Amino acid sequence: MPRPTIGVCAAIEQARWGPWDQDAMLVPRSYLDVLAAAGALSLLLPPDPASTDSPGPVVDAIDALLLIGGADIHPDSYGGDPHPEIVRTRPERDRFELALAREAVERDLPLLGICRGMQLLNVARGGTLVQHLPDELGDGRHEPAPGKFAEHGVRLEPGSLAARATGAERLTVKTHHHQGIDELGEGLVATGWSDADGIVEAIELSGDGFALGVLWHPEEGDDGRLIAALVAAASGA
Repeated sequence: MPRPTIGVCAAIEQARWGPWDQDAMLVPRSYLDVLAAAGALSLLLPPDPASTDSPGPVVDAIDALLLIGGADIHPDSYGGDPHPEIVRTRPERDRFELALAREAVERDLPLLGICRGMQLLNVARGGTLVQHLPDELGDGRHEPAPGKFAEHGVRLEPGSLAARATGAERLTVKTHHHQGIDELGEGLVATGWSDADGIVEAIELSGDGFALGVLWHPEEGDDGRLIAALVAAASGA
């Protein structure tokens, strides 16, 4: 059978390589390695104005969509006033990924959102975000330091898509974020929570499809089951 094609939305970041220091469209290799190990072909999707206006042709070309981590989503996307800790926003990326996410959901195309990608799925469905969790929690436990992951336990709703995809109802996960879910978007249900503080860690669309968001980073040191479940859904398994 042909390998399923997973569209991976690329970040816009300032990057350095060789003598160059400029904006680049990039995806951390860890995502792509786990997809390859699961038998998928990755198709990198950089923000594109034409596809933002008309996402259909992009969605036609893929079997599933992966929304990865990265910069904060600008609060304009959900009618919020920017918190002082909102930094490094890329509105063109927000608009592109929101358009793709909405098209994927409309078509019942398998979709997985990771960290920022989970937040974006919620915004795509009309939900809102807590812009800076330390204001509510009193510390930065979910984002301990730049470039370092926190670890904590997560409990998943028995029988949920999140639990079926990971093969577990309790996990120890790696996280690096300072935002979270506020109001859930239309049709979304919370199916995972942080053990320590009850922060929503997984959301999914009601129904039989595969539309799932997780706040942790399964591409980092995970056993690969969650991303493999996306690939299986893309294959029709």
